[in-house]
Amino acid sequence: MNVIRDIPASGAEAVTVAVSRARDAETAVAEIAGALAPTDPGFVLLFVPNGLDRAALTRALAATPPAAAVFGCTTAGQITPEGYENDALVAMAFRRAHFRVASTLITPLTPVRIEDVVRQTEALRAHLPTTPGRRRLALVFADGLSKQEDVLVAALEAGLQDIPVFGGSAGDGLKFTETFVLHGGELHGNAAVLVLIETDLAFRGIGFDHFQPTPNRMVVTRAVPEERLVLEINGAPAAQEYARLVGVPTDALSPLVFAENPVLVRNGSAYHVRAIQGIAEGGGLTFLSAIDDGLLLTLGRGKEIVRTLDAGLSVCDETGARPELILGFDCCLRKLEIEHKGLGGAASERFKSHKVVGFNTYGEQHLGVHVNQTFVGIAFFGPKEGPTL
Repeated sequence: MNVIRDIPASGAEAVTVAVSRARDAETAVAEIAGALAPTDPGFVLLFVPNGLDRAALTRALAATPPAAAVFGCTTAGQITPEGYENDALVAMAFRRAHFRVASTLITPLTPVRIEDVVRQTEALRAHLPTTPGRRRLALVFADGLSKQEDVLVAALEAGLQDIPVFGGSAGDGLKFTETFVLHGGELHGNAAVLVLIETDLAFRGIGFDHFQPTPNRMVVTRAVPEERLVLEINGAPAAQEYARLVGVPTDALSPLVFAENPVLVRNGSAYHVRAIQGIAEGGGLTFLSAIDDGLLLTLGRGKEIVRTLDAGLSVCDETGARPELILGFDCCLRKLEIEHKGLGGAASERFKSHKVVGFNTYGEQHLGVHVNQTFVGIAFFGPKEGPTL
């Protein structure tokens, strides 16, 4: 078991991170609970590894009730204080003196009922009004196989209004079989958890990828939008045409090829990644974000990934101070590319030096947009002298 304490605040921590690498859920939860017991948390985030038995985890949480509300999800990998890991149960306890929280479970997620989500979000916002001298932000964890995150995040932004929302889609390693969010001591499929947070800490949102557009353009000429399925690109079978543009045989397409050669969608002057999940029956391509007929796509080319990671994490507040902690949501396809290139150790060192803790996702939510192959995070800066009660 490994416990890291972060953000020193006049002798007490604003956020405490605990990591258990126990392979059975009962031991892992007991180790986490023991490490967090002295921290007086307002709430806890829990990021669950794919190898931990989910039913046993639920029983362990019921048998060892935490001292605060617990939110989280299953993951496609974790970012601990040591960097990338695959089998770690990660807990982040946010101290009550610096954080207030309210939450809601959105279910069923498929299909999203936009009016219901907006109404639920507005009620949550009203339940946690702003205290003078504090700011609010929101976190969302969604079923990563729901295919509803694009609509969900747009609805959340409408309900939250000026409150920024960040988050990640739940994963299950690279199986793409079933994913769950954690709320009320239970794991829920076909659901999303919205967590509204008020804090006296200064914070700053982060969002970046490592791709630039190439001259290779393509048009989606036949799609099934509700399934995020593209059947034809440029009038040809989608997988075949994509492989031609990338320059590999169709039978050589793989998650790694998709990770290193994503397609981009332009929004104003910015490009967002629309990551490919895999090849569908009949030669189509399934995506991890919204797709539609007539959509213009641009093939992306990667820049040096560790250098862009270091640059993207190098943020400061208005005084020039570095973050005391970065809560991070990093796409599983970024991790796949990094590890294939033998850069896992270098990336982990960057995460460690920038105090990043979080998990690998099936998609990221950043300021009202669902994106892929992106790092999204919130940098929290040190508290003021003396906590706000």
